[in-house]
Amino acid sequence: MDRPKQLIGVIDAPGPARDALAETIARDGLAVFAADSPDGLPPEVSLVVAHVRALSDDQWAPLCERLPTLVVSDSRQAPGLLSAVDVGLVDYIVEPLRHGQLLRRMIRKVIELRRLEEARREDQARLEELNESLETHLAMLRLDQQAGGQIQRKLLPPTPQTEAGVTCDYWFAPWLYLSGDFLDFQRLGERHLLFYFADVSGHGASSAFVTVLLKYLANRWQGEWDGTAPEALPPRWLSDLNRELLDTGIGKHATLFVGVIDLERRYLHYSLGAQLPMPLLVSEGDVHPLPGVGMPVGLFPGAEYPILGCSLPENFRLWLCSDGVLECLPGETLDTRLRELEQRVLASETLDDLRTRLALGHLASGDDTSLDTGIEALPDDLTIMMLSGFGNVES
Repeated sequence: MDRPKQLIGVIDAPGPARDALAETIARDGLAVFAADSPDGLPPEVSLVVAHVRALSDDQWAPLCERLPTLVVSDSRQAPGLLSAVDVGLVDYIVEPLRHGQLLRRMIRKVIELRRLEEARREDQARLEELNESLETHLAMLRLDQQAGGQIQRKLLPPTPQTEAGVTCDYWFAPWLYLSGDFLDFQRLGERHLLFYFADVSGHGASSAFVTVLLKYLANRWQGEWDGTAPEALPPRWLSDLNRELLDTGIGKHATLFVGVIDLERRYLHYSLGAQLPMPLLVSEGDVHPLPGVGMPVGLFPGAEYPILGCSLPENFRLWLCSDGVLECLPGETLDTRLRELEQRVLASETLDDLRTRLALGHLASGDDTSLDTGIEALPDDLTIMMLSGFGNVES
């Protein structure tokens, strides 16, 4: 589609010279409007060709601010030419009738540059509008994420919490606002304590939604348990959750550790689904990973999970960490980092001790992760949970 003709304004005193200049410009099909002053130009003029003799020195600046302006003169020594050049006109040409082709080429070049500049300004205005809209949506998304993070933390148990001489303490730090990590610690009747520790694949909103589903299902299953066969509870939970995640079709899986502490026997019944790093049990100056192997939860239909257990000594510390902790440890291989974690856990009496040894003491705690301070320094969601007992006083 042909572009509409651009109207060229010619400013000069009426007479044969102005008519000849207008005719020279119009030869290539350009539309021309002749006037004897800037005030006589119509608003649709795109560019002005003004003879140097037609304007006084104080008229050039307002004209150049209003429209792109080319100046023509019959001589390089014409009075006023230097004044016109100084105010910022587009260009000038001497003897325009002799160099008509050059004049028309200059006019078309200026018109094209002006068209490109207008297009650039339109694009810039459109981009600024889009950026403003994007900033608004990002701010709304940030508020939604922060609100979601606060709700997610409300689903976590109090910390520290002591039940029947066993204390649960944890540090919960999302990569940003919402976390794919989750945990819980609750009393089950007079004889048992239940706890679980989950790390959902990925991080952010989609992973956090899975933790909400986990919390809902765990509460429902707790209400359904009749208090018998505690050893069967952890593997059954993992099997049921595996089926639930597969049925949702959201493409998320999790590593999970579920434990039930028998307070009378001081025995831990547990099962696990690909937990990494493995829970670390510390007692009598020694540390060792809990044994066992299990499939990830939410990947394989019909996966079965092991029934495992171990006795708990009078004084113990059981540490569970999400895999984000491995990013905070030195070492080129996974085995090296796991051994390093064991040594730091062994040397830590409290949760704060381990955070200090992992150089995490400066980051926000689980209760104030709504603040941005330090969160972006984490390479992944990071959660640490410590159970200790049996001689703790209930809070």
